Amino acid sequence: MMLHDTIAAALDAPLFPEAAAAPPPALQPGAAAAERPGTPGAPSGGGGASIVLRDVSRVFPARGGDAPVAALDSISIAIPQGEIYGVIGRSGAGKSTLIRTINGLERPTGGDVVVDGVAINRLGDAALRDQRRRIGMIFQHFNLLSSRSAFDNVALPLELAGLSRKAIGEKVLGLLDLVGLADKKDRYPIELSGGQKQRVGIARALATDPRVLLSDEATSALDPETTRSILRLLAEVNARLGVTIVLITHEMTVIKEICHRVGVIEAGRIIEEGLVCEVFAHPRTTTARAFIGSLPGREVPPALAGRLRADPAGAAQTVLRLTLTGAAAGQPLVTRLARELGIDICLLGGQIDSIGALPFALLYVGVPAGAWAGGPLRARLEAAGATTEVIGHV
Repeated sequence: MMLHDTIAAALDAPLFPEAAAAPPPALQPGAAAAERPGTPGAPSGGGGASIVLRDVSRVFPARGGDAPVAALDSISIAIPQGEIYGVIGRSGAGKSTLIRTINGLERPTGGDVVVDGVAINRLGDAALRDQRRRIGMIFQHFNLLSSRSAFDNVALPLELAGLSRKAIGEKVLGLLDLVGLADKKDRYPIELSGGQKQRVGIARALATDPRVLLSDEATSALDPETTRSILRLLAEVNARLGVTIVLITHEMTVIKEICHRVGVIEAGRIIEEGLVCEVFAHPRTTTARAFIGSLPGREVPPALAGRLRADPAGAAQTVLRLTLTGAAAGQPLVTRLARELGIDICLLGGQIDSIGALPFALLYVGVPAGAWAGGPLRARLEAAGATTEVIGHV
């Protein structure tokens, strides 16, 4: 059987043979939206929650004497329409299982998965197939058909939906233009670069006008420059079409680049969640701190790390890590306080960057030990919006 036929057969096959034949009535979007307010600063796309997971669990049964595996454990998330929501976690944390429950490829053991007001885990096979046409999927390894051109790969879901050749042609050409590949429409996957293949995959995912786009490690097989170009494309798709994007990754740079909010997943649970800028500035969990600490510029400078000690006795300086966001990140805070307080503040390292459109600064500074222990410096820094952390003494 050809791969094209295999895909077509899979779309027509029962997804969950045990599912009820008649789907329940759709849940009201307003009820889903009431579970969590919209995200400040994120596109609303008309308001309401686009995706709601309510106490979702997925347990894989025991096999060959092994214990059952709880891939998801009581996960609850609400994602507003038009938001880019990132899920980050290590291998085996449950990321892929989570995204597969959203498009119905995995049926949760418990809880509800609500997409556009419809509890998709309660749908029968035919209704679920119809609902999944409203959910686009971008894959890590592109999943293009080697025997079909870029045009024909994008056209495939439209062919399966029964559209006319004229309608397919107009739609596909518009999508290829959107992703910057109008001049590559007749090229086959073997003739395309990795980034170009992923752009074809994005165009194919958008072919059925989905309101939700799921990205399963879509940039992990790409080089950094190509990754940035694909993320810019996804941000443009989000802005132009208002589509909700759920993006799973193990790379914090991806989250930082385009996401509005992030959920940190570990052992099948969301252990931390919030606006990306807030999680970056004030990570609450060891896992979040580890991911953020892996970013370039976040680590303690090696020359400084070799000199740090925990005991302040006899130390000339206390070394601080300062985190500033928003307007505070662009202010001459360190030089101003040094001048006003009459103390020497040494800049030892750091990074000034942006998270989305929000300025973000991480600075390592050395201050006189006495000034930190008994002077007004701590209060002045905190009053200026800086988060302070003593990391050692030199």
